[in-house]
Amino acid sequence: MSDTARTLVQMNDAAANPSEREADLGFLWDFWYPALRSTEIIGQRLATAMLLEVPLVLGRTSDGQVFAMRDSCPHRGIPLSYGRFDGKAVECSYHGWRFDACSGRCIEIPSRTDQDKIKTERIFAGHYACEEHDGYVWVFMQSPGARAVDIANIPTTPRLATFSEKFKIMHLACDLPAHVDHGIIGLMDPAHGPFVHQSWFWRSRGSIHEKQKQFEPIPNGFRMSPHSPSSNSLPYQMLKKRTGEPVTTTIDFILPNRRLEEIHSGKLWFSSQTTVTPVRRDLCRIDFVAAWNLFFLPVSIFRIFGKIFLRQDQETMIQQAEGLKHSPHLMLIDDADRPAKWYFALKSNLIESRRTGETLPHPMGGPVTLHWRS
Repeated sequence: MSDTARTLVQMNDAAANPSEREADLGFLWDFWYPALRSTEIIGQRLATAMLLEVPLVLGRTSDGQVFAMRDSCPHRGIPLSYGRFDGKAVECSYHGWRFDACSGRCIEIPSRTDQDKIKTERIFAGHYACEEHDGYVWVFMQSPGARAVDIANIPTTPRLATFSEKFKIMHLACDLPAHVDHGIIGLMDPAHGPFVHQSWFWRSRGSIHEKQKQFEPIPNGFRMSPHSPSSNSLPYQMLKKRTGEPVTTTIDFILPNRRLEEIHSGKLWFSSQTTVTPVRRDLCRIDFVAAWNLFFLPVSIFRIFGKIFLRQDQETMIQQAEGLKHSPHLMLIDDADRPAKWYFALKSNLIESRRTGETLPHPMGGPVTLHWRS
């Protein structure tokens, strides 16, 4: 075998088989992740995204179906996003190989002759299940090297809970220069509010007081049981005055990356979903979508305050990233960091359960009451 041929074989093997690097990034595979906003796919233009260090090319067929493929031609590896899309098939810009958008199957190799023994229909570009909900294009990120799964066996796509026919909806996003684990435990951290989010409309350092909340186990996660929101948060108090009825909030965390919050007061409600999605090992992205029937709250006003919150979290993570460059020793405490401990235990138990095939143990034996000051 010539050196050139040997090199090509090695390159092909490296692309076909998951490497140790891919398996050791601390990502959770076989889950749905939001790849991009629906509005980022315009007409028959191809769009790109990166999830779990996998480059993706996405688009929408002429009949409106979204699709996602690995952004790499299986022939020579050039990104398919440089190619053309006619509403049905993606054509590679290098040699014109064409792939069916909804299956990734190769349907044409222009250079092929009758003497070629290659089976065109047996060639596939990497392809991922893809759905569109709540203004996002979701992609099911299957484990590297795993066999294709039947779409019928894939879990349903995550959706935002809504409680009336008419409501307003809003989306926000920001990048965090950190591994997804740091982004997630920051998302569920109950003690940083008076320091990171100090403001006249939310809370101040002087408003810190002791709190206690009950948590309960739920499948693949945990719940902060329905409770009255913090008395040092102005928006909740304004809502209570508006309705004259108690305000209750429930917060769930569900693997791999979802924080769900519901607020109810009489017939008024607010619902949000926040995801922290791994882009690369050193970069994750927060996607926040909220819906509400508080018609006295315009989207434009909420967007202003929402951007302030996300920017405060983003600036904090940028500062934290400076310290993490030096691999410091880190610690988690009780009770304020207990949700973070549950997250790491859930994640570890899930990985082990998938490896052994045994039932996933839950780190919570039952309801737990936590105490902290914030």
